[in-house]
Amino acid sequence: MVDLKGQYQQIKERVDTSISQVIDATAFINGPEVKSFQKELEAYLDVKHVIPCGNGTDALQIAMMGLGLQPGDEVITADFTFAATVEVIALLQLTPVLVDVEVGSFNINPEAIRKAITPNTKAIVPVHLFGQAANMDEIMAIAREHNLYVIEDNAQGIGSSYQFEDGKVAKTGTIGHVASTSFFPSKNLGCYGDGGAIFTNDDELAHVIRGIVNHGMYKRYHHDVIGVNSRLDTIQAAVLRAKLPHLDTYNNARRTAARKYTKAFEGIENIITPKIKGNGCQTNENMMCDSCNCHVFHQYTLRVIDIDRDALVKHLNEAGIPCGVYYPIPLHSQKAYQDSRYKETDFPITNQLVKEVISLPMHTELENEQIDFITKTVLDFISK
Repeated sequence: MVDLKGQYQQIKERVDTSISQVIDATAFINGPEVKSFQKELEAYLDVKHVIPCGNGTDALQIAMMGLGLQPGDEVITADFTFAATVEVIALLQLTPVLVDVEVGSFNINPEAIRKAITPNTKAIVPVHLFGQAANMDEIMAIAREHNLYVIEDNAQGIGSSYQFEDGKVAKTGTIGHVASTSFFPSKNLGCYGDGGAIFTNDDELAHVIRGIVNHGMYKRYHHDVIGVNSRLDTIQAAVLRAKLPHLDTYNNARRTAARKYTKAFEGIENIITPKIKGNGCQTNENMMCDSCNCHVFHQYTLRVIDIDRDALVKHLNEAGIPCGVYYPIPLHSQKAYQDSRYKETDFPITNQLVKEVISLPMHTELENEQIDFITKTVLDFISK
């Protein structure tokens, strides 16, 4: 699914030199590479504050802690996503409220958000799933109307841009009150271990979060807020610094691969290719224009209709092709998050998607021959 070795070969000299320098300096925690990466990512995103931390799940939890959410406060998020998004809500004794998603974009449905709001609702967590921005025009409008926080889960969307209806363009992760991201190795911007970061344009919130990530300390042994131990180590920051200048190139390579996949599946009734929903697209929703940056294809996810999806997975695996089903069980059906408030009729789209989705290999090193082989193998199965 991901060719980290091939990507490494392209930046090997920079990575090896940077790691060696960190080891020589023995500044393994909060070394200068961390501060440099922070500033470089702030410049790339055009955001005032990047606060690095230990991983993407920590980033989301710390963002919520920084906002001062209290036990029992309701937080609305998507039912169709990875469990980390709802996990941290439950860990903080907040009340997760799961809602359905849009069938085209896989992202949280703004109308479902509106229906779920109660006097106890305090925040919305849109997930930019598979690398495509959620409908931030509608989500921010809902937040303003109801005085809610917006916490962007940007773990899969770094580098994606969102064009608002008024023409303004912003990077995902810089639109809401605060955002989190993950630098897990398979991400579009990934390190060689665990890593994450929080983004915000709010000076006061950034100050609180900087204390939280370091045991609540702003001055050594002075604990001003309740915190955690979550820091991006210096070696991982060095790797991320080597990769960050290439992020747009990486994302462009993913989009190029996505175009080739989509072209190969044109006219196949049993296959629905990813829909591009960004306002900035100057083309139809099935394909992005050359300059479009609204989808960074962390995953290339098909929907297969009237096809035995599990048999297709087996067929691909037997041909030596990895694939993934993200996500086979909705969060509302997971044992840890079941709740009597939920009815199956609340989640018609999620319940449909979990039976249909399949993600094909997607990374920066995909070659035409590989894409041809993958698509031919899929089409061969369908034509049986």
